[in-house]
Amino acid sequence: MTAQKAQTHALPTRRLLVGPLSHAERVCRAVSAVAFAAATDLPGSARGKAVCDAVVGRTYPGVRAALLASIGLVGGLASKITASSDTMKRRTNLAVSALNATIGDRLADSDSSLAIHMALRSDNQDLPALSGALATAYPDPTCKLAVFLHGLGETENSWRLNGRKPDPEVTITYGSRLAADAGFTPLYLRYNTGLHISVNGKLLADLLTSLFSAWPTPVEEVIMVGHSMGGLVARSACYYGERSGDPWIPSVRHVFYLGSPHLGAPLERLASYSTWALSGTELTRPLASLINRRSAGIKDLRFGYVVDDDWSDCDPDACLRSHRHNVSLLSSAEHYSISATISSRQRHPLGWIFGDLLVPPASAHGHHPRNRNVDFPRDHRYHLGNSHHFDLLNHPDVYDVIDACLRQRRPSPPVEAALGRSPSAGAGEVGQPVRIR
Repeated sequence: MTAQKAQTHALPTRRLLVGPLSHAERVCRAVSAVAFAAATDLPGSARGKAVCDAVVGRTYPGVRAALLASIGLVGGLASKITASSDTMKRRTNLAVSALNATIGDRLADSDSSLAIHMALRSDNQDLPALSGALATAYPDPTCKLAVFLHGLGETENSWRLNGRKPDPEVTITYGSRLAADAGFTPLYLRYNTGLHISVNGKLLADLLTSLFSAWPTPVEEVIMVGHSMGGLVARSACYYGERSGDPWIPSVRHVFYLGSPHLGAPLERLASYSTWALSGTELTRPLASLINRRSAGIKDLRFGYVVDDDWSDCDPDACLRSHRHNVSLLSSAEHYSISATISSRQRHPLGWIFGDLLVPPASAHGHHPRNRNVDFPRDHRYHLGNSHHFDLLNHPDVYDVIDACLRQRRPSPPVEAALGRSPSAGAGEVGQPVRIR
């Protein structure tokens, strides 16, 4: 990218990042107006308001100029990242992914150079779904593919979290174990988590269609593993892929949802209710407008929207009730949900209320009387105790469940024994997920 072109692409990004300052300035002015309006009869109130407005009027242009200078400096440093260490690349990638999670839809609409485009990833760079590039990146391709989809604000490197490192250059992950144990070729994707989940679902369906035709050897089996939002993107892709008759759909045999909020995330619902309340007064309306700048992807997590029809006919900032449609899981595949709680038992009050700190078990298992087609079979629900949301990215007990499901056998006796019942008892007899540990 030439310097002139980079400068052109940077302008929309600067406007997006500096924009929130305008909202902050409006908040200060609103506070000033209300405070001094209540004190109009006090001596010096008019002069006090003039001084306050002058301070605000001089402060924010200075802050705005400093931020613009910082953006230019960061942009210059970012251009040198390609020559830096892998650790620096990963940290920079994570920062860009977090930015996309927050305002990724606006970055994409403005054609910003910081907007992430969905792509396969290999060696910390995008990998085109072309025969030549795939053959080079995967010299020993297999007929079985494991597609990994990260969650909100994450990257393909998030699957390495807390991974055991038998060698400085090797980290034990679900993908590496699936390759060694079952002959799967792990494929890692990165995508803009600020876009609507349904938009990413359609992009994923298109990408898998291209991958399916370009893969060096005929594909016989595909499994999908999605963490958090990634599980919803997988659901969306399967829905659109099945509806379009995409060639990869019949090969999808298993889909694993790790802490995916099928019924929504409480924190996003709290944010939506809060901004609705804040928008009711002139004083707090600018603050509500600032908070409402969060991305479409985050707002989709309020109720677990996975298709266009869920959000296309409503304003997410004004409508607080769910418009989620009953979208069935792909009928030709087996689906498994794995939840986590910070408590040892799922039904402990702490686990029931806080879940894994982001997603409660009921949402992870799609357990709702009006959404029976999202409700996973009892023997396909699993629970990891004493863990948080991000432990699901790389945990040996979670892998054991994945491995057991792929081998079409029940979890090993020690896993069932943790439930306090005999190994021969059926997993669905207790009416709750199998406890992993």
